[in-house]
Amino acid sequence: MSIQPVDVAYTAVATAENGRDGRVASDDGKLDVVVNPPRELGGSGAGTNPEQLFAAGFSACFQGALGVVARQEKADISGSTVTAEVGIGKTPEGGFGLKVALSAHIPNVDEATALALVEKAHQVCPYSNATRGNIEVTLSVR
Repeated sequence: MSIQPVDVAYTAVATAENGRDGRVASDDGKLDVVVNPPRELGGSGAGTNPEQLFAAGFSACFQGALGVVARQEKADISGSTVTAEVGIGKTPEGGFGLKVALSAHIPNVDEATALALVEKAHQVCPYSNATRGNIEVTLSVR
């Protein structure tokens, strides 16, 4: 699912220096972080890493999509949270791949309603749409 260039409402810009062992910053200065590989991948773990940044972005975006769906369904999602777990590992082809587990806590609705909202949000969320068919994304409610 792509958008036409004239439909773009906002473009984020970030620049990385030295890849996974350096720094990444946005052009407006609001994001400026040291990145280091996690210890599990042989790094120092001193800074954040691309997987944490992806998890932060996906969880925030998905929470926003959940809000859109909840307003449409007139569901109360106050106090809700979304947690994204992003795993990285080697692929059979020798490269690296990602997998994501999204878990939502929606305290003011029953489990069936929560799961329905999460599944609808997965159709709305730009991160979900970008990753669909590319990486494994699992959904759950807690």
